[in-house]
Amino acid sequence: MLPEPAIHRFRLGNTRLVVDVNSGALHQVDDVTWAVLEYYREKEREEIISLLQGRFSRAEVEEALAELDELCREGLLYSAAPPLPEDRWPGESQVKALCLHVAHDCNLRCRYCFGGTGGYGGERGLMSAEVGRRAVDFLLDNSGPRPLCEIDFFGGEPLLNLAVVKEVVRYAREEGAKRGKEFKFTLTTNGVLLDGEARSFLNENNISVVLSLDGRPEVHDRMRTFPGGKGSYSHILPRLQAMAASRPPEDCVIRGTFTRYNLDFSRDVLYLADLGFTNLSLEPVVAKAGDYALTREDLPAIFAQYETLARAYLARHREGRPFRYYHFEVYFNQGPCLYKRISGCGAGHEYFAVAPTGELYPCHQFVGKAEFLLGNVYRGIENPGLCRQFKEAHVYNKKECSACWARFYCSGGCHANNHLFTGDLCTPYPLGCELSKKRIECALAVQAVLAAEREKQ
Repeated sequence: MLPEPAIHRFRLGNTRLVVDVNSGALHQVDDVTWAVLEYYREKEREEIISLLQGRFSRAEVEEALAELDELCREGLLYSAAPPLPEDRWPGESQVKALCLHVAHDCNLRCRYCFGGTGGYGGERGLMSAEVGRRAVDFLLDNSGPRPLCEIDFFGGEPLLNLAVVKEVVRYAREEGAKRGKEFKFTLTTNGVLLDGEARSFLNENNISVVLSLDGRPEVHDRMRTFPGGKGSYSHILPRLQAMAASRPPEDCVIRGTFTRYNLDFSRDVLYLADLGFTNLSLEPVVAKAGDYALTREDLPAIFAQYETLARAYLARHREGRPFRYYHFEVYFNQGPCLYKRISGCGAGHEYFAVAPTGELYPCHQFVGKAEFLLGNVYRGIENPGLCRQFKEAHVYNKKECSACWARFYCSGGCHANNHLFTGDLCTPYPLGCELSKKRIECALAVQAVLAAEREKQ
């Protein structure tokens, strides 16, 4: 059964916003419309006028009612839920991307690492060139008519195995050209080995980079240390700055993590922007235990920080020194295609992670977990039933999502986080839901204000 038509009202400061859940249409409204919406679907018109007569005139309420009626007729308010796209369900998935774990080893020992500081619960080791090439073949063989394939180099620390990264890039482009396909590459690195040779290779081959940096020195060094316990900030910062300065900002993302130790994380985002990094992402740590793990008691402080960050984001745009913050770069008025809004990242059926020895897993966070082994790059998918479970873990099959206004923005949350906290792909991680909804509210408010200011120019 499809979810019922619904709206979500929220505000950031003096900005009052209403999002139509099913269409994604976003409306900035005045005081009278905000008040009318409290009763619009529950009360008769004359009753609404009577309830609001002490605050607004009859003419004002009637005008607001007429405008809301028109938005409903246009499908921009209380719209019907979109059905599942019949051209994508059911049917065989086409693989769009692989995450290659070229190194199950790392030169750092970050406290919050979900990969067991690089080993993923098993032996440390590097991917061979043979496995890397076979992974490319698997992607090409299973990508169908897709003209673009994507490969993310991951670890551990992928620059520990730069030779195999180079070979995979060479081989992928060579084999892709034979089949009329192009490749997009991304590499995630902690920056320890990001020297001139690595930087030149990444730039010459147009490989996007994700650089790990948590913010202020004391914040970063508390969690991201070398094996002996020394912080890594002073070592990596000049390397990350040199990398960022050598290419367009959109091809270089600073990706950090905040924990319970820095609940004032907006300061870290702005600190990174002041360093000259303009494409930023600071994610909440995902951890079930540990003194750094986030709890429900932290939510008010985190919510206040997102609002502080939203105000700073707008201020810096107005001052002519803008930066991008991943969680504020949202779409409204439909945004991504319907399929992506419903299904999310595609892990387990369109996107897979490849362990160093060639095993296939739904995504990088499931690597090493035997119950999520899907097959390998030599024989292909050997557990199609598990792939089907991931494909069917979309928002229409998640009970909690059916009543949530944010379902088409978060697509039901991260499968790995959901399973870690609830033991079920289709039961969302509750704390993650609360964080996600607050980020989305701030993001929509930011984009609505910026759009309104552009219209006035």
